[in-house]
Amino acid sequence: MWIYQKKLQYPVRVSKCDPAMAKLLLEQYGGADGELAAALRYLNQRYTIPDKVVGLLNDIGTEEFAHLEMIATMVYKLTKDCSPEQLKAAGLGDHYVGHDRALFYQNASGVPWTAAYIQAKGDPIADLYEDIAAEEKARATYQWLIDLTDDCDLQDSLKFLREREIVHSLRFREAVEILKADREAQKIF
Repeated sequence: MWIYQKKLQYPVRVSKCDPAMAKLLLEQYGGADGELAAALRYLNQRYTIPDKVVGLLNDIGTEEFAHLEMIATMVYKLTKDCSPEQLKAAGLGDHYVGHDRALFYQNASGVPWTAAYIQAKGDPIADLYEDIAAEEKARATYQWLIDLTDDCDLQDSLKFLREREIVHSLRFREAVEILKADREAQKIF
């Protein structure tokens, strides 16, 4: 079914140990608008979406898992050489006590991920508008993360992710127009 290549969708490099930035990146790992929530949202919604656009949700949903892997790699690289004292100073002391350096699905504030983040209305157009909003929120978050680091290597990977969110938003917008045209042709409201 799948062929796994041991490489990321886009290279992840960091220039320095930065546990404070790692903590902020957790927002895209286990936050409401993060990559896990997006992947699960799209893969769940595909069961009630018309066949014309189901492949889009499948493709973007699986790509979001690749983005999740990139975020995990960033967090790992930013913290792997940190002392417990550095983790504590960066606000990751609670995380360290519960998980050491292992990743845990939580946001930057330490709130665990919840399935309540996943939206699925069952109306294809409503769900696609939710997906557009999710991608735009993720795009904005990536921009703010870029603004908060001076690590050019890390910024490069974050810019890649930001641009993919833009592409996803555009694809979802196209899908809305396809489904609206179908509804109009069939006089379904």
